[in-house]
Amino acid sequence: MTDNVRVRFAPSPTGYLHVGGARSALFNYLFARRHNGKFILRIEDTDRSRYVEGALQEIYDSLRWLGLDWDEGPEMGGSCGPYIQSERTHIYKEHAEKLLASCSAYRCFCTSERLAALRTEQEKSKQPVGYDKKCRALFNEESDKLLSAGAPHVIRLKIPFGRKIIFNDLIRGQIEYSSDVLDDIVLIKSDGFPTYHMANVVDDHLMNISHVMRGDEWISSTPRHVLLYEALGWTPPQFAHLPVILAEDGKKLSKRKGAASVMDYKRAGYLPEALFNFLTLLGWAPGGDHEKMTNADIISSFSIEHISSKAAVFDEKKLEWMNGLYMAERTVASLALEVVPVWKKREWVDSNRDLNDPFCVSVIDLLKVRSKKLTELIDNSEYFFKDPAHYEEKAAKKQFRPETAQILKMLLEKMDAVGSFDSQSLEKMYYELSEKMQVQPGQIIHPTRLAVSGVSFGPGLFELMAVLGKDTVIRRMKKAIGFIETMKV
Repeated sequence: MTDNVRVRFAPSPTGYLHVGGARSALFNYLFARRHNGKFILRIEDTDRSRYVEGALQEIYDSLRWLGLDWDEGPEMGGSCGPYIQSERTHIYKEHAEKLLASCSAYRCFCTSERLAALRTEQEKSKQPVGYDKKCRALFNEESDKLLSAGAPHVIRLKIPFGRKIIFNDLIRGQIEYSSDVLDDIVLIKSDGFPTYHMANVVDDHLMNISHVMRGDEWISSTPRHVLLYEALGWTPPQFAHLPVILAEDGKKLSKRKGAASVMDYKRAGYLPEALFNFLTLLGWAPGGDHEKMTNADIISSFSIEHISSKAAVFDEKKLEWMNGLYMAERTVASLALEVVPVWKKREWVDSNRDLNDPFCVSVIDLLKVRSKKLTELIDNSEYFFKDPAHYEEKAAKKQFRPETAQILKMLLEKMDAVGSFDSQSLEKMYYELSEKMQVQPGQIIHPTRLAVSGVSFGPGLFELMAVLGKDTVIRRMKKAIGFIETMKV
C-alpha cells in the first residue's frame, strides 16, 4: 500500500484556502513524507466562471507559510506537467474521444432550459433529481447531424444499468453503490472544458497518483470515478475520504467559526507550526495523550489507520492555547522578524532600529511567554515605547487613591538610592518598603504598575521596570502623581 506513494492536493482558485482544504493538503503532505513519497500540487481551474483573481497566489502563499512545500506542481515543475488543468484541455478531449469511440460515452444536446424544466418537474413529483438519459438513445446519424449543424452539446458518461459498484475506503472500509441511483455525469462541458470528474480521473492516472485523500463530500462521486476508470481501462488509486470539520456547536464551519482562510490565521497572529500541529489533530490521533508535537514527530507517527471517520471539531480556544506554547518556545530573533516591522509601521520605534536592538529584544523576551498570539504581543507592547496617555479607568478608581501619591513619592526617593536598576534590586526595595510601611506588597506594586504602563496587567512589575529603565519609570511615576493629585475623589 505504501510503495511508490504519490499523492496530490488539487485546489480550485475560486477563493482563499480555508482550513478544511489546508487539512486535506496537510494529510496528503504527511502521508507522502512518512513514506518517502511525492506530494503533488495540481490546480483545478477548469470552472472558469468561478475563477477568482489572486486566489492562485494565495493558495501558493498559504501552503508555503504552513510549510507544505510540494515536490511537483506549479512553480516547481515535474515529469507529469503541466499541473494547471486549463493547460491540459487537449488531454481531456483526447480521452473523451476514446470514450465516445468505445461507446462508453455519448454526446448530449439537451439545452439548459430543458434540463432546468426537467429538474423542476422531478422536484415537484418528488422523484430523484438527475438527467433522464434522453440523448443516450440518439442514433449515431441523429447525433452526427446535430454535431455537423454546430449544436451545443456536452459529453456524458454512460453509467451501466444494474451494477453494484464496490470500492474500499482506507478509512471507512468497503462502500457499495447501485449504478441505478447514479445519473450520466457530464465529462466535457459545452465550452470544451472538462468537469471535475473527467479531469480528476485523467490527471490522477496520468500523474501516477497512488492514493486519493480528499474530503468525505466526494464519497458520492467516487463510484462514478470508479466506472470512469473502468471505461478507460485503468486501475483506480486507493481512496481515503477524510472526516468533515465542524464548528464547536456541531454545525458547519462558518467564517466566524473556524472557516477563515489560512492567511487570515497568519494575520491574526498565529504561528505556522501551531496551526500545522493543530490541523493535524483534526481527525487524526497519534495514540496516547500526545498533543503538542514537532513536525518531525508528526511525520514519523502519521498513518491512515489512525484517521477517524468521525467528524472533527474545530476548537479555537485549543488553537490559541497551542499557539501560546509555540510562542513561548520561539526564539526572540525569529519573533523579531515579524514584530519589529509592525512596531516600525506603527511608528513606535525608529525605522532604522535594528532587529537585534537590545531594548526590542528585551521587550519581546518579556512578553512572548505571556502572549498567545503575535498580535497580542504587539498590541500589549505599546507602553514600552510610549508613555501612557491615559490610565485604565476601573483600575485607576481602585488604585489611584489620595494616599497613593504619597506612596509613589516615597518610592521615587527609594529609587534614587537604588544602586542597580535591575529586577532583583527593585523587588528587594519594594518588599522592604512594604514591610516598613506595614502594608501588603500589592498595595504599592499595583499602583506602580498602573503608573508606568497605564494598565493593570502584564509581565512581572520588576522585570517590566528594569526593561523600561530608571529614567522612564521615574518620569512616568511623576506624571501619575500629578494625575492623582488633580483627581476628583
